[in-house]
Amino acid sequence: MIPLDLSGKTALVTGATGELGRVMIRTLARAGADVVIHYLKNRTKAEELRTEVLALGVRAQIVQADVTDKGSVQAMAKAVRDGLGTPHILVNNAVIQYEWTSILEQDEKDFESQFRSCVLHNVMMAKEFAPAMIEAGWGRVIVINTECAMQCTPSQGAYASAKRGLDGVVRVLAREIGAHGITVNQVAPGWTISDNHPVEVTPPSYLERHPLKRRGTDQEIANVVAFLASDLSSFITGAYIPVCGGNVMPGI
Repeated sequence: MIPLDLSGKTALVTGATGELGRVMIRTLARAGADVVIHYLKNRTKAEELRTEVLALGVRAQIVQADVTDKGSVQAMAKAVRDGLGTPHILVNNAVIQYEWTSILEQDEKDFESQFRSCVLHNVMMAKEFAPAMIEAGWGRVIVINTECAMQCTPSQGAYASAKRGLDGVVRVLAREIGAHGITVNQVAPGWTISDNHPVEVTPPSYLERHPLKRRGTDQEIANVVAFLASDLSSFITGAYIPVCGGNVMPGI
């Protein structure tokens, strides 16, 4: 058996109280990682999640921050360093949600908020945590993107533009810090089954055009994140990895 062992590592997941965030935290903890559970508003869910992972025998810390605000990110970084210590693994997952509509009808503030939560979120996290990874000579930065960055279908204007901007930032970051033993990769989920989007709402037309004829699960996304966090992925960096059952397929 090939081991996926994150023992001795600390992983920070932003947006950890969301549906995907919770599954990623549990998966990283089951692989042996200590975890930092970031939340914006839902402290109750963060505390419930901490109780869950402590039962697995790993350490867990809760931190609150607005990932679109520099001062808030800096305060979170200090709290993490004073708590579990500098994380070896960053999973930048948090994003601001908004009502999807056409570009002509979308409020300009939605484009700004998406830019801050996708692009600047990653910039500020890198500034706070990458220097310690450089000093240690090891690190993993895993960024949650989306299949929408390739689809660019109607109503995705603010979301897709921000996620495509994120793509540029993290590809450059991968080249800038790769020599220090740090990998930087993107995981791009498709439309996954969740409490808010149960399988029952899947239209037949979606399944007809989908290569695997089904929707994925949050666990299938988290499995790829855990792989990228491990030494099994040590020679992969700068990648955009769709985890969407082939719904989008990057060309060569």
